[in-house]
Amino acid sequence: MRIKSPKDFWAGLMFIGFGVFFMVWAMINYQMGTAVRMGPAYFPTMLGGLLAFLGLVIFAGSFALRGPKVPTFNFRPLILISAACVAYGYLMKPLGLVLATAALVFISALGGHEFKWKEVTILYVLLIIFSVLVFVKGLTLPFPLWPAAYS
Repeated sequence: MRIKSPKDFWAGLMFIGFGVFFMVWAMINYQMGTAVRMGPAYFPTMLGGLLAFLGLVIFAGSFALRGPKVPTFNFRPLILISAACVAYGYLMKPLGLVLATAALVFISALGGHEFKWKEVTILYVLLIIFSVLVFVKGLTLPFPLWPAAYS
């Protein structure tokens, strides 16, 4: 038996993992209740169960008796996008929104199949304009735009 769709295989495993995790977590930490008088664990348990079932269906559909060989999983995009998110979180306060977003966009773009400086720079400029207008001006969130001037 071979895996005919690696994306479905990994997505199914992820759905099963998250579903089972939230089912167990909700049942351990909260009271379940009944269908008539639902407790705080009822909704996350049912939703986790549905997510795990959906994952099982997707996982089972990823297998075939015959099919192409499974390509190796590429960890580079996963690692670079995760690193970009962590870098953004750590760099936001000392460097400000503009430079932390630059780190986020450029590190994330390195995880893709193609990296073109011009396209990534245009994306960065549009994203920073949107972020400043929506979050700083519109929602008046106290994000520093630039590095703080230490004296």
